[in-house]
Amino acid sequence: LWPWLLASSGLSALVQLVTLPFFPDSPSYLLIQKGNEEACRKAIRKLWGEGDHQAEIDDIMKEKGAMASTKTLRVLEVIKERSLRWQLYITMTVMTTLQLCGINAIYFYSFEVFHTAKFEEYLIPYVSLGIGLCECLSSILCSTLIDRFGRKVLLWCGYTLMCSVLALLTMTLSLQHRFFWMHYFSVILIFLFVVFYGSGP
Repeated sequence: LWPWLLASSGLSALVQLVTLPFFPDSPSYLLIQKGNEEACRKAIRKLWGEGDHQAEIDDIMKEKGAMASTKTLRVLEVIKERSLRWQLYITMTVMTTLQLCGINAIYFYSFEVFHTAKFEEYLIPYVSLGIGLCECLSSILCSTLIDRFGRKVLLWCGYTLMCSVLALLTMTLSLQHRFFWMHYFSVILIFLFVVFYGSGP
């Protein structure tokens, strides 16, 4: 079954490959990069329907003017530029915490946790698949929450809840040999961690 599950990811790529020629180019790309205003208007009408879209075109023109007056910096120039120092620190912090938050360890050791929880051998791959499904659904949920609460709130809440879950998971894994129900609590915590990861960071 696993080879079929891995191959199924190619199905979405195939759908994109077939449907991509029918999608219009980005209006901003056509106007800013190509300088083709007529093609831009045509793409806007295709995307948003008929009507007066001059305001959108004016916004794109303003963006083009802003880009023309902005100097493109190389990587070393970005690092040396003092005015960009805080933005660089924030980006590096977010990316580092994203890599070190523990999601890879959760995925790596989840099979062992499920095995210790006395799940049948043939059920474990499906439970693991459920973890991936949880992350997918929570990512979709995040796209609706981010407009309402903002990125900062989701980051703070996500990382706080993930830290709490990891602390509880450490405790349940340490006590799993004393209490039989700790195995199932560990499984629930793994699912919660993945949900908080998908809807936060």
